[in-house]
Amino acid sequence: MFEVSYELAAMLIAAAFAAGFVDSIAGGGGLITLPALLLAGASPVQALSTNKVQGTFGAATAAVSYALAGHVEPRRQIGAAAVAFAAGCLGALAVSIVPTEGLRYALPVILIGIALFFALKPGLSDQDRVARLTPTLFTAFVVPLIAAYDGLIGPGAGAFYMIGFVMLAGYGVLKATAHTKLLNLASNLGGLLIFAAQGAPWWAIGLAMGVAQIAGARIGSRLAMRIGARVIKPLLVLTSTALALRLIWQMI
Repeated sequence: MFEVSYELAAMLIAAAFAAGFVDSIAGGGGLITLPALLLAGASPVQALSTNKVQGTFGAATAAVSYALAGHVEPRRQIGAAAVAFAAGCLGALAVSIVPTEGLRYALPVILIGIALFFALKPGLSDQDRVARLTPTLFTAFVVPLIAAYDGLIGPGAGAFYMIGFVMLAGYGVLKATAHTKLLNLASNLGGLLIFAAQGAPWWAIGLAMGVAQIAGARIGSRLAMRIGARVIKPLLVLTSTALALRLIWQMI
């Protein structure tokens, strides 16, 4: 039934549940699922593409949960989501031709910077602040960069979207988290479209992981909406630091 043994399938499904929970709150769920897929024997392209399959379910669940609770109006994000989808496609197309070594060296520094920002900056809360970019400029310049990265590599994209909303769009922490999810879903779908056309994903295990992602994302998004910045900030610091450490470990 699955592309892996039942023991490995159980491990991957459990990893997807944890990833759905983490990703719905702070992003970075790929930190859990991508290494798990590689450990299960997937090639890098199979792991990236299967990660898109299961991650799409979690992102969609979180996006719907935040929208139903009134924390985001999806209709206002349609344009940004379209940009994210297109950029995610381009990122996935570039997997075989873009040298990612330089990006891998820069990412740990960026992620540690994100962790320090949320850990040390005073006054970060669920209250909005002054925006540094208009919505149009944010959609034109910030969204495609993060979405292309999501299609190209993926893990940490949710955290990048979130810090962009906080630092540049002036959103409070909970509002930023809510607005991240539809864009993350769109860039995930863009990358998945390209990988699916290449026949790369493990569909059976990817769909099973997707069901677990739904469960994790429902629990995580409810917790984030109930507690807000008090749970989002620490988890974002933890996931950003963990992803940075994993990338550093890979380079040693």
